[in-house]
Amino acid sequence: MGGPGDPPEGTPEGGPAGGEDEYRSVVFDESFVRAARLQEYSAQERMTDHAPAVRRRPGLRRGLTRQALLLLLLIAVAFCTAVYMGVRHPYGAPQARRPAEALRMSVIPLVPPGKVPGAADAEYLYAHSPAAHFEAGAEGIPLPASRGTAHFSDSQVTAALSIARNYLVRSSLDPDVLTGRQVRPVRSLVDSDQLDQFDRGFDHPAADGRHAPTGWLVRIDPSRARLADDRIRAQGTLRAAETDASVLEISADAVFVYALRPAGAAAGTAVSLFTVRRELAFRFTPDDLRVGQIRLGSSHTQAGPLSCAEDATSYLRPLLAGQTARGGGPAGTDPYAVDGATALCGTLATAAQPKP
Repeated sequence: MGGPGDPPEGTPEGGPAGGEDEYRSVVFDESFVRAARLQEYSAQERMTDHAPAVRRRPGLRRGLTRQALLLLLLIAVAFCTAVYMGVRHPYGAPQARRPAEALRMSVIPLVPPGKVPGAADAEYLYAHSPAAHFEAGAEGIPLPASRGTAHFSDSQVTAALSIARNYLVRSSLDPDVLTGRQVRPVRSLVDSDQLDQFDRGFDHPAADGRHAPTGWLVRIDPSRARLADDRIRAQGTLRAAETDASVLEISADAVFVYALRPAGAAAGTAVSLFTVRRELAFRFTPDDLRVGQIRLGSSHTQAGPLSCAEDATSYLRPLLAGQTARGGGPAGTDPYAVDGATALCGTLATAAQPKP
């Protein structure tokens, strides 16, 4: 490396070299002269106007280069675009979260007037019942044509209908849910504000109109019956309506028909049909639509053939082929209990059963 007195571009070619040269520190090449901040006037310039011997050279050009200005412009355009896209987001800005109301539910057993009809073949029973024209599985609950409301777009309404349909499928058609082996497929769709009520109902079932597992899903007692045909028949409708600027309500009305055999029975044992009608009201906020969850406002279930004397809180306990309802009415109703639910029971119409 050169010393402090070296020219900017090193020792000039052909110049003196060597540490012993006494003139080394005062030899300057052209690059050193160009880099100097002071410049000597020529003799001709010094003769006029008594100019000083030297003048200060103009400094290096300061300020932003053209490339820097272009980069700043691109950053500004990108920032404005991000702000605009955020304002135009189809779901809008997050709103203040509204506490979810507790789900109100009812489960009404339908008692057969006599023996439950049965046959060796499930297809035969379906063909001779009101469910003859029902589709199998989720095909029986088609998504309706939808359009936006005053405060919800077409895509939001479609998303709400799809989530509600998915809840119906998981809670009414999933074999693991039907037999009580799983509840997670249904629980994962429930809004976080209602999870405490959901979990309490399954941990401590109660016939109080709020904590019955059979109000959330269809669950058949596995010690009583099993599916004789996995192709469950279904027919349902979905409707969308805006209740206010921040809530979209989906109303579902669906009938599910299950072919059942006694638990542990051989394949040739008589099959019977078990019918469940579910009327559900789903409520969606924009936040629910973003995360794909539901809030259940009400759940009304009718199921039969059942016995009024059987508890339908945790499991539905169907009457099977050849069986009749046990004597006795539904559980008593306490008119002094403010939060108590009215015990209800109905009769299963003869026309609702298959005619073998």
